[in-house]
Amino acid sequence: MSDITFEKLSDNVGIEVLDVDVDRLLNDDEIPAWCLDALDTYGVLLFRELNADDDAQVAFGRRLGELVKFPQYANPEVMEISFDPANPSAKYFGANDHWHLDGSLDEIPAKASIMSARVIAAVGGETEFASTYAAYDALTETEKRRFAELRVAHSMSGVQSRANPNPTPKQAADWARWPVREHPLVWNHENGRCSLVFGATAAHVVDMDLDEGKALLLDLEQRATAPDRVYRHTWTVGDMVMWDNRGLVHRACEFDRSEPRRMHRTTLAGEEAIG
Repeated sequence: MSDITFEKLSDNVGIEVLDVDVDRLLNDDEIPAWCLDALDTYGVLLFRELNADDDAQVAFGRRLGELVKFPQYANPEVMEISFDPANPSAKYFGANDHWHLDGSLDEIPAKASIMSARVIAAVGGETEFASTYAAYDALTETEKRRFAELRVAHSMSGVQSRANPNPTPKQAADWARWPVREHPLVWNHENGRCSLVFGATAAHVVDMDLDEGKALLLDLEQRATAPDRVYRHTWTVGDMVMWDNRGLVHRACEFDRSEPRRMHRTTLAGEEAIG
């Protein structure tokens, strides 16, 4: 689509899409394919101050694919990301400050996410993104051969214990309800590319000394998320950001959680198991 213009947000990940408003997102027949292709290439799409309401965000998401349902919310296709005590998922969001991909505990992780800023923090609360495709590409050939054989166990306790290092028995029992999911460290994608699968849910490397495995995962995370490899988005109310969950990790930056920061996220269902 030659009349869509964009600007790169960083050297490694992300573009800002220009000249596209809500009406065009919902009615231009070429928009869905263009957005999915751009996600594949750039990882993150920013629509600055788009001001799409929930209905428009969901309608746009449906043009891209099947949406994940969150039955605990009034609109099950929109998850509220906030620390409001009335939010049924708020108890899990403290771990969002750590690098992760969405759905790493699912058999098939999410394909992509669409998130709009409704209320922002006075200070902090940015969202950072880093490419796990680029992380794989930066490996040495020796590392690529070695890591191709490794598998990693992902767990809810792995990620939640980072935010809650001294859990109550109730918290520990809640985390134990979630399945432990084993994934290869290297994801060989159907598009022919490879990425690394790490992040806060990664509890240990299978059949490796626990400390050695944790050191390896930490090293890979630190290399992949070095400052020059990260795009940090500073939110303005009305911004809408899409990201490719298959080839990125992301995290929220710190902010005063007593403030009413609120994001609305719609999630595209995954189509490809990690393998």
